[in-house]
Amino acid sequence: MRCAVGCGLVETAHEHGHGLEAARGDPANPVTHGAACRRGIRETVHPTGERLTQPLVRDGGELVPTSWPDALSRVGEAITSAMATTPDDVAILGSGQQTNEAAYLLGKLARAGIGTRHYDANTTLCMASAVTAYYRAFGSDAPPPTYEDIPEAETHLVWGANPAVAHPVLFRWIRQSAADGRLIVVDPVETKTAAAGDEHVSVEPGADFELARAILAHLVTTDRIDESFVDAHTTGFDAVVETLPTVDDAAADAGVSLETVELLADALTDSTLVYWGMGVNQSVRGTATAGALIDLCLASGNLGPGTGPFSLTGQANSMGTRVCSSKGTWPGHRPFDHPDHRQVVADAWDIPVSALPDDSGPGPVGILDSSPSVVWTVATNPVAGMPAADHVRERLDDAFLVVQDAFRTDTVELADVVLPAATWGETDGTTMNMERTVSRVRAATDPPADARCDLDIVADVAARVAPGLLPESPVDAAAVFDEFAALTEGTNADCSGLSYARLDDEHAVRWPAPDPDTAGVYRYYDANTGSWSFPTPSGTAQFSTLDGGPLPEPTDANYPLTLTTARGPDDYNTAVRSRGDDTRSDLVARVAPETLETYCDAVVDGSEGARAILESRRASVTVTLAPDDAVPRGLVWLPIHHPAMNRLTTPAVDPESNEPNFKQCAVRFRRLERS
Repeated sequence: MRCAVGCGLVETAHEHGHGLEAARGDPANPVTHGAACRRGIRETVHPTGERLTQPLVRDGGELVPTSWPDALSRVGEAITSAMATTPDDVAILGSGQQTNEAAYLLGKLARAGIGTRHYDANTTLCMASAVTAYYRAFGSDAPPPTYEDIPEAETHLVWGANPAVAHPVLFRWIRQSAADGRLIVVDPVETKTAAAGDEHVSVEPGADFELARAILAHLVTTDRIDESFVDAHTTGFDAVVETLPTVDDAAADAGVSLETVELLADALTDSTLVYWGMGVNQSVRGTATAGALIDLCLASGNLGPGTGPFSLTGQANSMGTRVCSSKGTWPGHRPFDHPDHRQVVADAWDIPVSALPDDSGPGPVGILDSSPSVVWTVATNPVAGMPAADHVRERLDDAFLVVQDAFRTDTVELADVVLPAATWGETDGTTMNMERTVSRVRAATDPPADARCDLDIVADVAARVAPGLLPESPVDAAAVFDEFAALTEGTNADCSGLSYARLDDEHAVRWPAPDPDTAGVYRYYDANTGSWSFPTPSGTAQFSTLDGGPLPEPTDANYPLTLTTARGPDDYNTAVRSRGDDTRSDLVARVAPETLETYCDAVVDGSEGARAILESRRASVTVTLAPDDAVPRGLVWLPIHHPAMNRLTTPAVDPESNEPNFKQCAVRFRRLERS
């Protein structure tokens, strides 16, 4: 499990000792039918990161080994002491790297046992804008399309995503379908996906919203709106039309020609799947832009089998975190602030409803800005993965920091207590992929040495801070799943018809699955009757009237370059599984040859190549410069995986989703002094 495609793997344990000897795609898996990517296999069998194998505590400034009782006692005392001041003095940052069961128990402890609103998962760092846009448009989360729609599409419009690198198995399906149709890629950079496409549209960094609105305006002026669909199944179209700019103005703002706008408008006259990823979501305009892409699907009638808006999720269980963990909604996507749903949750957990926090919290950036006295991170690495990382480091250094992880991360180095956890292949449970499919995961081998599974660690902490709320360890994962599934009955994300027995028999089942014989298909559409039904107040899909708002850091005379970030081909997240001990190497910045020539006075050539200091308004880092014609002039491309990269990025967040603006900030080059 290395991304949200949800590839089924068969893992073989070493005959003697801990660890995996091999992994391969599982031909019996109904999602991927034996397909798997090189990165997923390599990182599963041969991760190069340093495993955490015993609890650690800070003593005299150093992390030293200790026993589980001592480590858990320190964690319990710190959380209990902070709770005595206010539950919000405890911050918990979960992850899309947990099983559904572990995410469910962590959320139950955070919300019902501790009562903190300062709980989130790092899905807010990647998926929150898409989630918010889906709720605004359709009344619930998750893409309407499924993988089954990919072969049916005529045109594949990939926007701000690079599935050739991030989701190789998914991209294989897209390319196969596009062989008889079209693949069009919108991205400032000519990515690997763009290079494989039929057309590449290089949009101005941060101007995706303007381009989407230019296309919609062009569809309106050229009478290519699917009026029958819009009239019968949507609300708010006229209000959006009133806000549209002229095609000429919006195209100019997006940095594209009118011919390009026509190309994209024409694509939407086909049966089109519109995919988007972090290039859209990770922006202060993320929700507005995702909403504008959904609007394009609604206006052109591209909603239904073989078409539609398909957000591409990154982490292995981001979808599960959204459904299970009580992060932004209660389990089953129950609305967080709805009195009836809050009562259902409180009754299921046998607590007074007053014990639950009133709102879901401000997101990870706002949580750390609140200066909590205790921070507990679970399978996440905020020192490297959050924006304005120097500020994050300061906040974590001031707190009592508990780190629960399988590998030694940058965040571990600041910890007061380290709780060593199991990883994929060492734990039992379930996960959900990006198209809502639930799969079983099983332990092929035991965790190394003294490491424990997340379920047992969370239960052991709960026994010290909220006795009786959670089961005692060792925890029965199947019983936890049954409790979660029952709590989703009747919701938009109904999993009550799922069980371990059913998943063992069918391997994987897509929700909603309200009974043992039903599995989810295309959302909101009844293929038998051809009718639509949306869980919105009007029962129709809603057009978005959000405006893009200004970017937080446009370039200026002092900071004339734009920094953007993206995935590299062989790493995942902050690369703790693949970079090993190599944390000192320079960042490699890809820039256009013309950019390198323009700023040649800041460049020092040496045995290690062309190097310079890259500086934002928050920090500076040393970079090695790699000339690359795929990067447009004035843009600096950095990989998301390097631990120093986020020292540069801005903590500005989307006002609707709280997702940070990772993809665009102003930077400059400064000359590196020779040593």
